[in-house]
Amino acid sequence: MSGEQPTLTTDGSRRSLKESAIRAVLFGCAALSILVTGGIILTLGIDAIEFFTRVSPVDFFTGTDWSPVIRPYSYGVLPLILNTLLVTVLSAFIALPVGLAAAIYLSEYASERMRSIIKPGLEILAGIPTVVYGYFALVYITPFIDDYLFQVSTFNALSASIMVGVMIIPMVSSISEDALSAVPDELRQAGYGMGATKFQVSTGVVVPAAVSGIFSSFILGISRAIGETMIVVVAAGQSAKMIYPGNVDEVVVSSIETMTVAMVKLVTGEISADATQYKAMFAIGITLFAMTFALNLASTLIEMRYREEYK
Repeated sequence: MSGEQPTLTTDGSRRSLKESAIRAVLFGCAALSILVTGGIILTLGIDAIEFFTRVSPVDFFTGTDWSPVIRPYSYGVLPLILNTLLVTVLSAFIALPVGLAAAIYLSEYASERMRSIIKPGLEILAGIPTVVYGYFALVYITPFIDDYLFQVSTFNALSASIMVGVMIIPMVSSISEDALSAVPDELRQAGYGMGATKFQVSTGVVVPAAVSGIFSSFILGISRAIGETMIVVVAAGQSAKMIYPGNVDEVVVSSIETMTVAMVKLVTGEISADATQYKAMFAIGITLFAMTFALNLASTLIEMRYREEYK
């Protein structure tokens, strides 16, 4: 049989070159993300170290008064941390149960038609700018609470927490729904075979099987709430309050100042780049970074520890 033989060697070398180029591009993208993270840590760390040469770390982390611009200056970050955690906890009470319930409905109960309506709706909710949430809390949520429930300040922790909770619902529901949908149908059928109802299978079989992904969504949502800026800037206020066991109810309905709000105030104030007040912004930033990093690390460890593998 006559004719030219296929040049398999040439095609193989071209394919190998193409694969190498794709591998190099993907590696570059992965390395870029690591370099950006390292650059952020380095930038925060250099100025934070300089701040701690001027202010004792013990005074910074244990001090109960935050007043960087009014004499006598004080740099106790503890009220800011507690105010941040207050907003985070209150928002978690809203986002976690609602997000999980939405995920269970989408995964176990919703028809394809309903999924096509609710799923995009949650995605739209996730795409709303956070400053819009903040103004909504200030203009609508606060007056509603003040008129129909109980008296609150114009700027208060409760309204801001409600909107932060609404903001992170899509994150919790989306990740939880993915985890629930990944559970094999054989487990559901086994539950039905034992005579269990739809609700019993959903809550007693599917949810425990997807617990690692659900907890990961919870922690990631909480991490997102800790770092939220615009909602608390607009709706929470700018008054750092120390929280004690006996005054939590008073702080919830009054103006507070979170870590992100304090950073915004410092960066927009008329202070020099070498001032201690300016360096304090980086100290707060590295503290906030450490908190969110710890939560993300905990999310990864929980997922690895309780992950269910199916074949």
